[in-house]
Parts: sequence; C-alpha cells; structure tokens
Amino acid sequence: MTDKIRILLVDDHELFLEGIVSLLEDDPQIEIAGKALNGLAALELIENCQPDLVLTDLNMPEMSGIDLVKEIKGSYEDLKVIVLTMHNDRPTVSQILMAEAEGYVLKNTDKEELLKAITRVWDGSTYYCNEVMNIILERYQDQKKQEDSPVHLTDREKEILQLIALEKSSEEIAEQLFISRRTVETHRKNILKKTEVKSVVGLLKFGYRTGLIVL
Repeated sequence: MTDKIRILLVDDHELFLEGIVSLLEDDPQIEIAGKALNGLAALELIENCQPDLVLTDLNMPEMSGIDLVKEIKGSYEDLKVIVLTMHNDRPTVSQILMAEAEGYVLKNTDKEELLKAITRVWDGSTYYCNEVMNIILERYQDQKKQEDSPVHLTDREKEILQLIALEKSSEEIAEQLFISRRTVETHRKNILKKTEVKSVVGLLKFGYRTGLIVL
C-alpha cells in the first residue's frame, strides 16, 4: 500500500482524541487528516481535509455519531466509517449496522486490533469486533424463521460471501480459493448486483437475514 490512509478523528473528548493521535501517528500507513469534537464539525471538515476514513465516537453534542454515519453514507459513497465507542448494547449495534458503518470497535481495544480494523476497512472489507459480531448474530438468530432467499447465487458466490462475512480481504480470498484478486472482485460485484445492495455491510445484512451466511 503506497498511499497513506487519511483519517478524520471525531470525539468530544480532546484528551481521548490526543490519545488516538499518539497511537496512530507513527504508523507509516496512516496520516491524521483532521480532528473534530462533534458530528457537525466533522461534516464541515470533510470537504477540506478529504479523508479516506472517519473514526468516530457515538455520544457527542450537536450531532451524534449515528447521525454522522447516516450523513456520510448519504453524501459520500466512497468514504469509510469506523465507529469507536464504549457502547455495545443491542439497540446501538443495530442502529450502526442499519446505518452501514464499515467498522465497529470498542474503546477498550488495543492498538493492534484498531490498526487491523482500519486496514481491513480500507481494503474494502468490514471489521466488527467479536463482542459486536456476537450481538449481530444473536439479533438474526432471534428471528425464529429465516427468509427464503429469492436470489440465486452460484456455489462460488456463496463461498465468497461466506469468506466476506469472515472479514477476509479480496487478496486473502483469492489466496484461499487459488484464484486471482480480479476474479474475486468480479464475483463481489456480481453478488452485489444480484442481491441489489450497495455496500459490503448491506451484503452482510442480507446474508445473515436469509441464512446464506452461517457463522
């Protein structure tokens, strides 16, 4: 990866922001594009600092992190979002999943996991930490009957969908299936087209709901 990942940090606690800056600024893949203390300030900064990824808290004045995610996804199709919060309750997780943030990491994580989340999301995958993923799975398991999928996926497409759910990057999928990365990307595009969803997160929601993804 030659280009640095430009990250906009959003949190209403300045000390926490400075802590994240000190955690990430020495990584050669990352550049801190800007900092904001709330969602409104973040939206104003996006046009000027042109980040690749927004790392945001949820509970903030002026505009919440959930509303910020929705605004970003409605206006900036290619801008990735990772939620970094202490909240892992089911209603909050459901809201973030529906808003289609690419990542969800708890604030008690370590540097290694945070960097893993950033690189996976930047590579076009998703990253939901284990605690959050368990809540997502419980949510769909509680729906006593699964919908029959009206979409026909080939065996290879189902295999790739399953690997996407395991947060494998396109490069990792290609390596595991002994095919080229370009072939994986073609399959991903076909799956998105067939399922009529626009993002990897939307694809995961579809897969869990219809039973095409089993973890």
